[in-house]
Amino acid sequence: MEEDLRVLMKADPDQQESLQAEVVPDPMEGEQTWPTEEELDEANDVLKQRSRVVKKVPKGTSNYQAEWILDEGDESGDEGDEYDDIQHEGFMEEESQDESGEEEEEECETMTLGESVHDDLYDEKIDEEAEERMLEKYKQERLEEMFPDEMDTPRDVAARIRFQKYRGLKSFRTSPWDPKENLPRDYARIYQFQNFINTRKRIFKEIEEKEAEGAEVGWYVTLHVSDVPVSVVEYFRQGAPLIAFSLLPYEQKMSVLNMVVSRNPGNTEPVKAKEELIFHCGFRRFRASPLFSQHTAADKHKFQRFLTADAALVVTVFAPITFPPASVLLFKQRSNGMHSLIATGHLLSVDPDRMVIKRVVLSGHPFKIFTKMAVVRYMFFNREDVMWFKPVELRTKWGRRGHIKEPLGTHGHMKCSFDGKLKSQDTVLMNLYKRVFPKWTYDPYVPEPEPWVKSEISTVSEVDME
Repeated sequence: MEEDLRVLMKADPDQQESLQAEVVPDPMEGEQTWPTEEELDEANDVLKQRSRVVKKVPKGTSNYQAEWILDEGDESGDEGDEYDDIQHEGFMEEESQDESGEEEEEECETMTLGESVHDDLYDEKIDEEAEERMLEKYKQERLEEMFPDEMDTPRDVAARIRFQKYRGLKSFRTSPWDPKENLPRDYARIYQFQNFINTRKRIFKEIEEKEAEGAEVGWYVTLHVSDVPVSVVEYFRQGAPLIAFSLLPYEQKMSVLNMVVSRNPGNTEPVKAKEELIFHCGFRRFRASPLFSQHTAADKHKFQRFLTADAALVVTVFAPITFPPASVLLFKQRSNGMHSLIATGHLLSVDPDRMVIKRVVLSGHPFKIFTKMAVVRYMFFNREDVMWFKPVELRTKWGRRGHIKEPLGTHGHMKCSFDGKLKSQDTVLMNLYKRVFPKWTYDPYVPEPEPWVKSEISTVSEVDME
């Protein structure tokens, strides 16, 4: 019986998508030319429009007098709401911790372990270096929960040098920040959509209108693929199956992917930002070191140092473009080769302009307290640093706001004014911000996970419940 062979489809070189995944940047494109007079005038006009404020003033008031009249809402900014939210979140967190503690006490039962656990063999299965690293991560996670974003000012390096890439913001929510400012060189290698949502709608509409062609269900077909990497051929020769899938336009190009994930409740191990994880995003699987940030509707999103379990976070990585909907699974490879599920979620967007802002909080302590003045120390340790950070606004944990008036002496003491009298147990804080970018750590080759094997350490043959 002769087989009926026929060619179903043949690639058309004119309609094939380019296999180029990255942009080859031109180093001369980054050269900055001196702005023209027209550009300077345009920038001044924009600043004037932004700084124009409408105020209610009495009749007959001149422009000069109007500058000295304050609106009722001028003295209170957006940061006050942020302090109230922080205190409210802390109060709710304490209540939830108390409730969870009571639940744990109620669920505890007495257990008697059998004689199969031998103390002399227990330590042989423990990696001391891994235990030390895990202990350090637990300490860092605990400190981050107790003192979010707080950092000790270094004494061996000047603060104006250590934090030279940071800036102060009057309001994290409303202060402007240009998304194209000081981009890293890796951003010249990726692709960006002018409007990602409209592009996705157009592509999906073209797919629905296009007539279905190709093989039908149940047919055996032979695929001829060119330019296959050697690693894929070797993998196929080992007898492992291969999965073939079609790509939509632009899905072979690199960009910045943002994914919303929630922590797996069965995994409590600390997961630090920029730690290598294994991604299952749609039909793709790859390794990358992501950034974590808050899932908010603002234009700026605060960087998170750890993957928290109480709220959904956004994961940002360099990866090939994928159109949603697409599910996301995050795994972590253990030292024994097994893959542990860390978080689950879905693809949010493909947007390199999504700004992830890292916050650093410097703390100082009131040394002398007056009516609306205070002498603060231990935030800086030399006079030059105090003068450098003088324009940045101060706040306290009890909701006061203020500014640096002048330095005192040469050891970092400074005179500060506040909107009220400080309490002796209060702490003076200064918020500094810097935009962070993901690292180019994308690796499409993921090692196969080892089969699950029950650990000998956790094996208990006899457990008596009382």
